[in-house]
Amino acid sequence: MVALPWSADYELGIVSMDDTHREFAALLNELDAVGPEDAADRLDALIRHTEAHFAQEDEWMRASGFPPLHCHRSEHERVLEVLRDVRHLALAGNTSITQSLLKELPLWFAHHAATMDAALASHIRQTGYDARAIAAETIS
Repeated sequence: MVALPWSADYELGIVSMDDTHREFAALLNELDAVGPEDAADRLDALIRHTEAHFAQEDEWMRASGFPPLHCHRSEHERVLEVLRDVRHLALAGNTSITQSLLKELPLWFAHHAATMDAALASHIRQTGYDARAIAAETIS
């Protein structure tokens, strides 16, 4: 089973955003494919990616004047907190916590992409903001 099968429904028409979302799905699926002994490494990779992913979106929101920036950013902060808590609990020996994350995070992602990220993508297109330029700066 794959935790988060990629779907064209997740594509928002901003190439750098779509690519980042594909990477997120791939990392989540990698976590799903490993045993408990390798979960911490995959969680670390997922956390690093998610930190960069959210920082990139946060910068797009700030630079483009996205009105619901604080709401969107707050959700990012909550998800990162959960990811870090799951990692801590997994390292402490809770072997079921990663499975819980693998059930819940794909549901969150599908909703978040369809609502908050779709609104951001629409805002970027409407304002003419060049997300590619800031993506290159953020990733460098």
